[in-house]
Amino acid sequence: MTETWTILKVLSWTKGYLAEKGIENARLEAEWMLCSALGIDRVGLYVNYDKPLTSAELTAFRTMVGRRAKREPLQYILGSQDFYGLDFEVSPGVLIPRHDTEVLVQEACARSPKNARILDIGVGSGCIAVALAKNLADAEIFGVDPSPEALDLAARNAGRHAVSVHLLHGSLFEPVAGQRFDLVVSNPPYIPTADLSGLQAEVRDYEPRGALDGGIDGLDFYRRIIPDAPCYLNEGGWLLVEMGIGQAGEVLALFEETGRFSGLFTAKDPGGVERVAGGKKI
Repeated sequence: MTETWTILKVLSWTKGYLAEKGIENARLEAEWMLCSALGIDRVGLYVNYDKPLTSAELTAFRTMVGRRAKREPLQYILGSQDFYGLDFEVSPGVLIPRHDTEVLVQEACARSPKNARILDIGVGSGCIAVALAKNLADAEIFGVDPSPEALDLAARNAGRHAVSVHLLHGSLFEPVAGQRFDLVVSNPPYIPTADLSGLQAEVRDYEPRGALDGGIDGLDFYRRIIPDAPCYLNEGGWLLVEMGIGQAGEVLALFEETGRFSGLFTAKDPGGVERVAGGKKI
């Protein structure tokens, strides 16, 4: 006789299985994956605990659980991630949006003039550029990235939220040679190379190394972006960058060394980490 797997039974078994694999929020993640497999919300799970899963539903769910047990990020499995109150498509090969990065969007919105031209260096999934476009309706947003896969994903996310973002293929400022902007933002790779092996398995084994590796001290991209930015900023324009834990002093020093920025500041994320640094072109 075939065993009957109800929603409650599936959740109970999966919670234990994922916990054994080192997944911290095993029950909650089991619920999210089952919601995705069944096409219902969590309330739907709670009011249908005794409902048996069909063979097709069980197969789809087991596939998800198998991927998560190998420590593949839940966001890649579900195909989405919330950022700045918006739902973004995510896919393997592109960095998953982090809530820490929302501070960069907040600071950019606070400093953006009317009818601003804004450049996002390393657009990735498009989360920063699209969030800015949604909150600054009169701005013209540009995003550059060396990854065609990232640009395709960013285009889909711009379409998902019905905003316009000019997406250009290339590295750093190369695709916008000769242009100027009122605001340049970037969340560059900033993890020191030696630290990559110690990251969570979800990050180390699945997220793109090129979006994480900031060189020996994590500052390689800041040394390229910060000195070059004044050539691409209008007078009074702002450069804002995200940074890693403990990097604020060194990043601010790079701003100071140019002699081209005033109003230097840092902004903390919800965890109290100095997450954003910025300056205004003199």
